[in-house]
Amino acid sequence: MKITNLSISHGGIQAVKGVSLEVNPGEIVTLIGANGAGKSSILNAISGLIPYSGEIIFNGRNLKSIPADKIVKLGIAHVPEGRRIFGNLTVIENLKIAASTDKGEMDFDLVFTYFPRLKERLNQLGGTLSGGEQQMLAVGRALMGNCQLLLLDEPSMGLSPILIEEIFSLISKINKSGTTILLVEQNATLALEIATRGYVLETGEIKLVGSGQELLHNPKVKAAYLGA
Repeated sequence: MKITNLSISHGGIQAVKGVSLEVNPGEIVTLIGANGAGKSSILNAISGLIPYSGEIIFNGRNLKSIPADKIVKLGIAHVPEGRRIFGNLTVIENLKIAASTDKGEMDFDLVFTYFPRLKERLNQLGGTLSGGEQQMLAVGRALMGNCQLLLLDEPSMGLSPILIEEIFSLISKINKSGTTILLVEQNATLALEIATRGYVLETGEIKLVGSGQELLHNPKVKAAYLGA
């Protein structure tokens, strides 16, 4: 995927200002920055959820004129901040909603391979799951379709340190199986540790670009985002 000169405004305020970035097949690319830097807005633009100017190209197709439901069918899945599962539906019902008609059964097997805990809770209401299990369900739901690019928005939010480590381990496994990932994450240390490359956003603009390890050891990044 290639993004060129992306700009996004919310109520007259420019949240993203001429951002250009690339996510190559097989990579984990992370966006880090303070709250309000424009990270989630970029994911929402890719998914077709908000208007924008600029260009987003995925597998040779310009996404700007494609509605959100068709973008999903192209192979882009989005796990939003706050998980947003259907709390009044069971685990299996949440997954079935996202299953494509032609390969749903195969995808159930894939999801349960990554998240065996969900298989144990098939008939449990989503709203009664723990925070970690809800995050697993949200990611599993995204994988039900023909997911080539997975957009993850704050997957560690509200989770205990042990569960955060588990979720990030699973993100790495999903990536190693061939799924490309664009990750927005407040826990910059963990995000950069697993990232192929990273972009640092400040007030809607990219200020730094580098490999995950380069940014992890960059003094400016350490001071601003890593608690150094």
